[in-house]
Amino acid sequence: MPITEITTDPQGPTMAISAEYPVPVPQLWDAYLDPRRIERFWGPEGWPATFTRHDGFPGGRSAYEMRGPDGERSAGYWEFTDVEAPHSFTVVDGFAREDGTPNTEMPSMRMEFRFAPTQAGPRLDMVTTFGSPEQLQELIGMGMEDGTRSAMSQIDGVLADVSSFEDRAPAQTQILSDTQVRISRVVRGPLEQVWRAHQDPELIRRWMLGPDGWTMPVCEVSSEVGGTYRYEWEPETGGAASQSGERFGFTGELLEVHAPHRSVTTEQMIGMEGPGTVNELTLPPLEGGTLVSTVITYPSVELRDMIIGTGMVDGMEHSYQRLESEVLSA
Repeated sequence: MPITEITTDPQGPTMAISAEYPVPVPQLWDAYLDPRRIERFWGPEGWPATFTRHDGFPGGRSAYEMRGPDGERSAGYWEFTDVEAPHSFTVVDGFAREDGTPNTEMPSMRMEFRFAPTQAGPRLDMVTTFGSPEQLQELIGMGMEDGTRSAMSQIDGVLADVSSFEDRAPAQTQILSDTQVRISRVVRGPLEQVWRAHQDPELIRRWMLGPDGWTMPVCEVSSEVGGTYRYEWEPETGGAASQSGERFGFTGELLEVHAPHRSVTTEQMIGMEGPGTVNELTLPPLEGGTLVSTVITYPSVELRDMIIGTGMVDGMEHSYQRLESEVLSA
């Protein structure tokens, strides 16, 4: 078990946890800032977590849910107040209702994570500050200390599993709920360049093409909340795609933007009636590059399965390969 010490100070009122790991600091940092990794250990054993949002920048938020062996659910949220990669980050941690909004009837706390190198490997110091001594005792009585020990005992397995998260792994699909899917891919490039490649129409036309044989004659973007975008693709003349493909496209509205970390848009296929999707793009910088994480919320499980079954993720993988080879390496 990596934990070396847990101390509580009722006068603080704080609970401090120290742990050491035999890996470089950036690898430990990534375990906490990559949603695919943190959800494998944030919940205690038997209570796996699912992160539907995990921003990792000042002013950003996280939303997660833990499910127990008998179907119990416990939801929570983070509000990031400070982030100094890869040295420290601070969040407000609280309980959430089923709809994801903060549960103000339950206590919240301030959690500071500090990562520092030592001769034995990186050291993690996590200090939780409570609103009062009574809150400290209440949460310890609810099993917070034992739950933290159980959760952190799983970190070693995540740190050892390098292949699942390496920068050469293809785009991955993860079902988060009946209506939510996360598609993720580590792209070998710095955050600022990856963000620009998602915002600059000239760059988008060069890589966001899916399989070979397609062009993007229409690429209209918006950088202001409330603005609309429009993408259209058509087969190259004489190419293989021209034998079976037809022009198609998507349009939508920009709902939220926090450059260069996050954007949220609606998406509707042009010419198709009915509700569309909400797409949340988040770009956490990791040791091997930038994680392109897209959480898609569908109006129904049937539409979710239909769209995933079209080969969409394979097309996205072709685009990410082109992004690396033709845009980020230029």
